[in-house]
Amino acid sequence: MGYHQAATLTEALDLAGRGARLLAGGTDLYPGAGARLAGPVVDIAGLAELRGVRAGDGLRIGACTTWSEIAAAALPPACAALQEAALQVGGRQIQNAGTVGGNLCNASPAADGVPPLLVLDAQVELAGAGGLRRLPLADFLLGPRRVDLRPGEVLVALHLPQAALAGRSRFEKLGARAYLVISIAMVAVRLEILDGQITTARVAVGACGPVARRLTAVEAALHGPVAGAADRVDAAKVAAGLSPIADVRASAAYRAGAAAELIRRAVGHLA
Repeated sequence: MGYHQAATLTEALDLAGRGARLLAGGTDLYPGAGARLAGPVVDIAGLAELRGVRAGDGLRIGACTTWSEIAAAALPPACAALQEAALQVGGRQIQNAGTVGGNLCNASPAADGVPPLLVLDAQVELAGAGGLRRLPLADFLLGPRRVDLRPGEVLVALHLPQAALAGRSRFEKLGARAYLVISIAMVAVRLEILDGQITTARVAVGACGPVARRLTAVEAALHGPVAGAADRVDAAKVAAGLSPIADVRASAAYRAGAAAELIRRAVGHLA
């Protein structure tokens, strides 16, 4: 068996347990491996139980939901950053084929969807021979191309808790051009505002280190009056929280400054 389309999740789990490589869109897998891709490859993108966005106690996003589907879904304003990021994942063809689960399992440090999901306190749901388990997205992402996925496990869904669906969010991205580009830095910010006061702030930055991360010191500084909130984004705190990397796209100092400015822009838009 070189390539096979799974008919059920049970079949996919069985094949994964026997060493098959799972495919959920392939927009990262095929370009990265090319002719060296080791089989067998099992395509799970068509499994209905892994598709779509459903409301319940929060929101459940199937792992094989495409970025185009996320962008077009009727979601609350707290998810605006996620939908803005969905529209910047490659071009339209990539958005139509690429899936949120495949993107997360690929674990690129510059994955556009990760910061918006972090500010929504996203959890991943994993299925395996031992049953289901959940863990925070921040714990699932271990490093570049590394995730906490045990042998035979499949990422089946993302869960956004009801409490995280309050307020509004914003996504900002910096690259060498507007589209079809790997980010130099990107940020997602979610704010809850009551009576002119920021009561909850979530800030996450990606493409500046091995994994995207929340900046809790920056979040704490944002609590308080809406007026002047963007001015409370301290570049030193951003740099300390990130420990940014240097590579061919930007220096560490440039990334730190860019991240701080993007956070200010996002806060200014929301406040």
